Amino acid sequence: MCGYSTGILNHLDDIRVTELRSDPHSRRIDWLRVLTRADPASLERLSTPLLEGHCFEVLRAPEIGLVMVRARIGNSGDRFNVGEATVTRCAVRHRAADGSLTAGIGYLLGRDEDRADRIARLDALLQRTDLRDRLLHDVVEPLRAQRVEHDRAQRARTEATRVRFFTLQPEAAT
Repeated sequence: MCGYSTGILNHLDDIRVTELRSDPHSRRIDWLRVLTRADPASLERLSTPLLEGHCFEVLRAPEIGLVMVRARIGNSGDRFNVGEATVTRCAVRHRAADGSLTAGIGYLLGRDEDRADRIARLDALLQRTDLRDRLLHDVVEPLRAQRVEHDRAQRARTEATRVRFFTLQPEAAT
């Protein structure tokens, strides 16, 4: 996919992220997903030393609001409104020593202003090519590995309690 038309931008939820992995925008989506799903304590522990010494300008202070959650039946039917969800968002700007500016955003489900601010700051720094590799190695990848392990353990717990129902087939009349 080379570019996006206006119609496609309205349907980004229909595009699988794996199809866009090589795109710089997709890489940003990926690290934002990892940061948003990370355990709050681990996120704070791993990112605090790397955020020290960087100054940020707050573009949008952390704020809590509601969004409408939409779904589809069978992941292919018409969309419908499921209900509302609480979200926290934040936006910051970082000015590098060379004067270049990067803006970072933090959106997450729930009410956690500190975590939204931390995610926005990390997003701004991750967009800088001179810091990206270190932040990916020291923060994003450990958080990704932790989440993969958490998800694996959750699937194992779920699988252990799964009940399988088999439908009896009626005997064929002979």
